Amino acid sequence: MSEFLPFTKPYIDEATIAAVGDVLRSGWITSGPKVQAFEKALSEYFGGRPVRTFNSGTCTMEIALRIAGIGAGDEVITTPISWVATANVIIEVGATPVFVDIDPVTRNIDLDKVEVAITPRTKAIIPVDLSGLPVDRDRLYAIAHKHKLRVVEDAAQALGSKWNGKRIGSFGDFVSFSFQANKNLTTTEGGCLVLNNDEEARLAEKYRLQGVTRTGFDGMDVDVLGGKFNMTDVAAVIGLHQLPQLDTITARRHALAQHYFTTFGADFAQQSGVQLPVKDFTNTNWHMFEIVLPETIARADFMAKMKEQHQIGCGVHYPPIHLFRMYRERGLKEGMFPVAERVGRHIVTLPLFPRMSEAEVERVVAAVRGVLTA
Repeated sequence: MSEFLPFTKPYIDEATIAAVGDVLRSGWITSGPKVQAFEKALSEYFGGRPVRTFNSGTCTMEIALRIAGIGAGDEVITTPISWVATANVIIEVGATPVFVDIDPVTRNIDLDKVEVAITPRTKAIIPVDLSGLPVDRDRLYAIAHKHKLRVVEDAAQALGSKWNGKRIGSFGDFVSFSFQANKNLTTTEGGCLVLNNDEEARLAEKYRLQGVTRTGFDGMDVDVLGGKFNMTDVAAVIGLHQLPQLDTITARRHALAQHYFTTFGADFAQQSGVQLPVKDFTNTNWHMFEIVLPETIARADFMAKMKEQHQIGCGVHYPPIHLFRMYRERGLKEGMFPVAERVGRHIVTLPLFPRMSEAEVERVVAAVRGVLTA
């Protein structure tokens, strides 16, 4: 029997493991010099913009909303196809998430529908770069500027992606990244927020550690309600070792994605009814390779056969947020966003990670074909 192939696996080399040991031996394991060094390296990567790191890519979005002054009575437009954190943070600050449907090709938020959803209460947009494929930044910011809206880019999956040759995060408003275990760069858990100026960066520092400001040897004050969101030096040193390898990791992901398309063949989608991802090798970092199954196939059956018959793991990214019980209880219901609901029922994430081989890609494609045929 073949060895089990997961849909993702973190890329951690021996030098990184050794560096973690050095941090543990140093005696300084919470936020310290490695966090500062990682933030400096990230700032350089994003063209000199202020960057602050956190213990997740969820709190980064919440803190961005708080810095923007968004709260009770406000509305924030977002997509129903994302990890539920994207919408949860809007509720966390007291605002109301307003969903619009997705584009059936890119599976990102449908910008044609965004303007229709804007009301006098709308204060921000949270777009999501699903699988690392960027939302059209030119159109996004044209809409935001026209209606005087803040943008919190949920670029959790888009580190290393580009728009018109510029790195995602090097321009725009707030940009949030995740360093969770399955991301292209991981710190095991963590994230960062790219900000617009030093004033926002100082406020982000307050929000991430109980609102505290320190002065001198013993001065301390609190003037905002913060939380406990700081990154540790243990996590930061992993990021410091991963960041210089990011371009290599991205290039490897590109090669594997290209091999998927080559192995599936030009006529696969038409013959099988499977929707392949957008074939983009200019902008996306290929964080994931996702297919949408035809309506005639139950996703759970497909995933079960991939695992039981072929020892291949698949993922689901993501079920529609508005159909979770908590959101139904807020008045949302089936039928409101038909494209997102169809995609959310049938989307499947196939294995893609840097240490995969071309032979393993071919193994996955053969298994997909076999399950669909059976």
